[in-house]
Amino acid sequence: MSSYKSRLLWLVLCVAPLAYGADAKIDPNLYLNDVKFLASPELKGRATGSPELEKAAAFIAGKFREFGLKPVAGNTFLQAFPVTTDATLGKQNHFDFRDHGRVTTLRLPEDFVPFNYSSTVKVSAAVVFAGYGITAPEYHYDDYAGLDVKGKFVLVMRHEPQENDEHSIFAGKMLTPHAQFVNKAANAKMHGAAGLILIDDRAAHPNEPWEMQKFGSTAGPLDAGIAILQVKEERIDAWFQEAGKSLTAVEAAIDKDLRPQSFAFPDALQVDAGVDIARVVKTVHNVVAYVPGETGEYVIIGAHYDHLGMGGQYSLTPSVTAIHPGADDNASGTAGVIELARWYSRQPKQKRGILFLSFAGEEMGLLGSAYYVAHPELPLAKAVAMINMDMIGRIRDGKVYIGGAATGTGLRPMLEQVAPKYHLKVDYSEGPESGSSDHTSFTSGQVPVLFFFSGLHSDYHKPSDTWDKIDAPDAALLLTLVAEVADDLRAVAVRPEFVHVAPQTPPMGGTSGSGYGPWFGSIPDFGEGTKGVKFADVREGSPAAKAGFKAGDVMIEFDGKKIENLYDFTYALQAKKPGDEVLVKVLRDNQPVEAKVLLTKRQ
Repeated sequence: MSSYKSRLLWLVLCVAPLAYGADAKIDPNLYLNDVKFLASPELKGRATGSPELEKAAAFIAGKFREFGLKPVAGNTFLQAFPVTTDATLGKQNHFDFRDHGRVTTLRLPEDFVPFNYSSTVKVSAAVVFAGYGITAPEYHYDDYAGLDVKGKFVLVMRHEPQENDEHSIFAGKMLTPHAQFVNKAANAKMHGAAGLILIDDRAAHPNEPWEMQKFGSTAGPLDAGIAILQVKEERIDAWFQEAGKSLTAVEAAIDKDLRPQSFAFPDALQVDAGVDIARVVKTVHNVVAYVPGETGEYVIIGAHYDHLGMGGQYSLTPSVTAIHPGADDNASGTAGVIELARWYSRQPKQKRGILFLSFAGEEMGLLGSAYYVAHPELPLAKAVAMINMDMIGRIRDGKVYIGGAATGTGLRPMLEQVAPKYHLKVDYSEGPESGSSDHTSFTSGQVPVLFFFSGLHSDYHKPSDTWDKIDAPDAALLLTLVAEVADDLRAVAVRPEFVHVAPQTPPMGGTSGSGYGPWFGSIPDFGEGTKGVKFADVREGSPAAKAGFKAGDVMIEFDGKKIENLYDFTYALQAKKPGDEVLVKVLRDNQPVEAKVLLTKRQ
């Protein structure tokens, strides 16, 4: 940004909130100092479960203590909770196959590598080839048509048919969600397979030697429910020869006319494989502090303080192992919480208090905020609203996204009265990624939310998200706006009533066909420890609500398919279309409940 614009913004910052007086502004220098520390090499990207994340938690708690804020629970600002942070390969991984009495043993990691979301399991079974492992009713394509894979290993190729054909009914070079490894695994499991073996589709990439995915580099559930392994194609070439087939010819035949070429290998071929995955569970912390009001009601101001550490499966440079500083995501929002805590620690007591929350585990699926909502330190019924700040440090051309204004009565008019004072261009369209941050957890607790966000950029989830790119004056200006909104919420005579709003983002894992696909209407609970999909909430008027499902139910079956995690549900749902009726089974207080759900268009 130019020096002229910097001076102009500084002037605006100093004079815009006249009702607050000269001391009202957030100091951009203090703000930037917070960002610098949180995004420093010393903190190594603040990965959830890392010692560096605990350093960040101690820094935030130390600031709260310095400002004179009080803990809510006992004498600590830290709310502990367990998180499965990693998976490692155990000592019992093996892959052997027997063909006409001859036993061949593959080597780890030269010849085979399990996926990090595989089950820990031993499987001895026959093998079935299922092409690309895709069932795509929207394209009238099914590699599993007429194929019995129950209790067997399914061998599939990566990617999808006609990958190099831009006119393909699939997406050509863009690839659809059907190409994702986790969806191939979910499809195999739903067809009854005991395990999935992934190989290269070499005909589509003749000059590109395939390197198997590094263990831990791909996103998926904690446990997909079946064995999932990748194997070097040349190590199992003989399987096709024994079956009188050529993998290259089979792949070409599929690409030619999109007719599946699936078949069962001879019974003489048996695979004996064991997958041994050790899950790493660590204790991490939300950081919680309170400024009391004259009543028991309060406003929440929060942000997540974790990031990606050295990269990994959620990095947009997954092949690079380097510190991902996370300056904008989300040292910027965390520094905002710290500086607003500094500001409010000096203000006289108001009608309602403020609860400051810094969350761990957001990058792994909103884990910290989900845990807090399930274990609140103050009654959620007393929370007037939750203000979430995620990536507020790189405002461009004065544009700011404010999401959630429709979740509470009176929020939009309040914002429209306050925002024009700050010379920012406010966009209420929710913005990209608006449904993917911690405020979402609070809507499941029926708390109105506001989400402040400056937008995505090319450094998102990359090592290049560094502190020197943070626009501190603009961020400080936005924080002063947030402070005025918070004060209005603390003082308003009639608190906002929560309003259910249909989500504006597609379900996790993508969609099938056009648009966002069919609507079910549940909001998942992202907490760990549940086999199935627990409903944090069910949208009023949604297909799920009309069928009688409600918050707290745990889905275990969808349309006859076993559901063990959110990926299973997403995959099963995307195979349907509006107007389909499906039988859904849930557990309610550990008792099974079934109902038919008529799926509709997303509202």
